[in-house]
Amino acid sequence: MKTIGITGGIGSGKTVVASLLGVMGIPVYIADEESKKLTDSSPIIRQQLTALFGSDLYTSKGLDRPLLASYIFGHPERLEKVNDIIHPEVNRHFLQWVKQQESDLAAIESAILFESGFDRIVDVSLMVYAPRALRIQRASKRGTASREEVERRIQSQLSDEIKKERANYVIYNDDIRAIIPQTEAVIAAIRRG
Repeated sequence: MKTIGITGGIGSGKTVVASLLGVMGIPVYIADEESKKLTDSSPIIRQQLTALFGSDLYTSKGLDRPLLASYIFGHPERLEKVNDIIHPEVNRHFLQWVKQQESDLAAIESAILFESGFDRIVDVSLMVYAPRALRIQRASKRGTASREEVERRIQSQLSDEIKKERANYVIYNDDIRAIIPQTEAVIAAIRRG
């Protein structure tokens, strides 16, 4: 089985591409959703985070995300420590998940594929690219974040140019080129490759 890492910044359309893969019968692991579940359920993550920040970090409902955010906001060294706890567990969970799939391909979708090191556990990487202005427009329309928050998130992640250089494949989601034929072509190339 070959594994694919799908990435792209906020508003790029990586979730659309992940959905297309799902329609094509390719199972996709959504790293953001799974990492949230793991922070609540993994005893390893819980033990290491509470050792770092104290037992009040967890409630009966799981991780107190706003409290964790308050501890790491503006403290890149703390964020790095948290990532060093969570990312290896997500890696392990993904690799276990892959073993359970019955397909020739499986994928992981992650906005921080390269930053997290998830790119090292997949066979190929696929970046979904959209121009910055279009990404900001799309993400702002969702209503979950203000334009300023979207721009801050874009600036906090690896630049699209670096992601494009590091990715094995790029799909352009620019409202000019059709995304479905590009996705089909990339999957065909990966299967041949």
